[in-house]
Amino acid sequence: MQETTLREVCVKYEVSRRAVQGYEKAGLVKATGKNKMGHLLYDAAAQERIGTISMYQKMGFSIKEIKVIIDAPQISVIPILENQMKKLKEEKRRIEEQMEILCALIQKR
Repeated sequence: MQETTLREVCVKYEVSRRAVQGYEKAGLVKATGKNKMGHLLYDAAAQERIGTISMYQKMGFSIKEIKVIIDAPQISVIPILENQMKKLKEEKRRIEEQMEILCALIQKR
């Protein structure tokens, strides 16, 4: 995979430019160069890392939490992932209850 511009990375991973800038500010990733027009470039490893960070964010992890887990040994990350799974299951249950209440309200109308 060749170096890719910030714009292309944003499209590929469906993240905003501002999000990638936030990752950079947090020290999670950095551009690997600039092209002749001055646009930031990201190599394959940086692109993959941006994709991983984005995935963790979509799972509900904060940037602070991602900083802890992204480079940690896999075995130490398992309890953190299990805890997040527990939180997401609870949120799913809560949303399903809210949907049931809404359905009941709709049927009353």
